[in-house]
Amino acid sequence: MKAVFLTLLLGLICAVQEAPAQPESSEITGNWYTIYMAADNKEKIEEGGPLRTYFRRFECIDNCEKLSITFFLTNYDSCTLPTVVAERAEGNVYHVDFMGKNSVQLIRVSESMLVFYAENFDGEKTTNVTYALGKGSSLSQEDIQKYEEINNERGIPNENTEDGAQTDHCPK
Repeated sequence: MKAVFLTLLLGLICAVQEAPAQPESSEITGNWYTIYMAADNKEKIEEGGPLRTYFRRFECIDNCEKLSITFFLTNYDSCTLPTVVAERAEGNVYHVDFMGKNSVQLIRVSESMLVFYAENFDGEKTTNVTYALGKGSSLSQEDIQKYEEINNERGIPNENTEDGAQTDHCPK
């Protein structure tokens, strides 16, 4: 009886941890702005860090087989606006080479919030980083709570969160 119970419990745990479904093209394509960012290696997202990123736009290409990502990188007072194209690997995971090798995933939390999750390998170390993205400059309390839960699931301490909306001085 214990074995049956443990099997059911394990099945439930696995089902809960399944990757989120791929958002639809219409849910992704458009302007999105960094509200919060967090990383397990906080130095990467601090002012002047290589992953301090202020997102501006996502666009699905070829039915989301490719994802165009436009964002600002900052180095103190300067803003650089690159656009990269990520290629879908499997499911809702994309790969792109930028500041190292990246596996990225977009997680739709609500109509007004996406979470951009990346595992960045810089040649020495893998950094897990999330960006809470919104259509405006703030998020609901419920969306913030969901963002914190996503960080917890990925081993990112919430005390490593930076307020992107307050520090984004790049052109909108």
